[in-house]
Amino acid sequence: MLTDYHVHLRPDELEASAERYFTPGNVDRYLQAAREAGVEELGVSEHVYRFTAALDVWDHEFWREQAVGDLDSYCDFVAASPLRLGIEMDHVPGREDRIAALLEAREFDYVLGSVHFVGDRAVDHDGYDIWERGGDPDRIWRRYFEALAELVRSGLYDVVAHPDLVKVWGRARPAPDRDPRFHYEPAVEAIAEAGVAVEVSTAGLRKPVAELYPAPAFAAMCVEAGAAFSLSSDAHAPEEVGRDYDRAIEAMHGWGVEEIAVFERRERRLEPLG
Repeated sequence: MLTDYHVHLRPDELEASAERYFTPGNVDRYLQAAREAGVEELGVSEHVYRFTAALDVWDHEFWREQAVGDLDSYCDFVAASPLRLGIEMDHVPGREDRIAALLEAREFDYVLGSVHFVGDRAVDHDGYDIWERGGDPDRIWRRYFEALAELVRSGLYDVVAHPDLVKVWGRARPAPDRDPRFHYEPAVEAIAEAGVAVEVSTAGLRKPVAELYPAPAFAAMCVEAGAAFSLSSDAHAPEEVGRDYDRAIEAMHGWGVEEIAVFERRERRLEPLG
């Protein structure tokens, strides 16, 4: 079986409105792309910060700019379609109760947990670039993976999305001096304890780093820890659904991964990897 759960029906641009992209016609475009890619189960997981309800969780400048949609209207629209209903929820330390209230009020099939911001600066957005202030790359990597471990241990999420996103810029940002496996360790320990699925994402192949998320060494540590894995593309357009899955599947088989996580109403089961 093949899935693609990390899918966005609209691009990241602010002018990409719900009225234009949350339509049956656009859903059909994504479903057709999924069929052509051999993806049997397709889910949509819009960024939570695109919705006004997210401001109850975190009042950050970027979120205030982005939060223009209605979360319940999105949920109703997807629930009436053939798509699985998901959400990509940024973990905001100290706001766990507010995140839980937002999630528990809706009938999601799965929740992707992600870390884009460390403090008030982003690891993957050049407008809020954590690197522009300088600083020790080992400290930034350490803080990122500690935040990822906190996300996993919160018990709020079903999947940890693009788990080593901090590498996204590749050689365009400083690399840590320490072996990355040192930085992975807190997150891997949390994954082993909490049982959250780890996303294998082909999106990294389309980014400057030009590598799957997670990196091979990170994946190997997760396999050794007994982690379950999901498979996604982080598509923001129909043509990205299932993109580069041949490379992802080959890598997963090489890691010894033979099953993927499938979700419905936040219940997980494992299916043979297609």
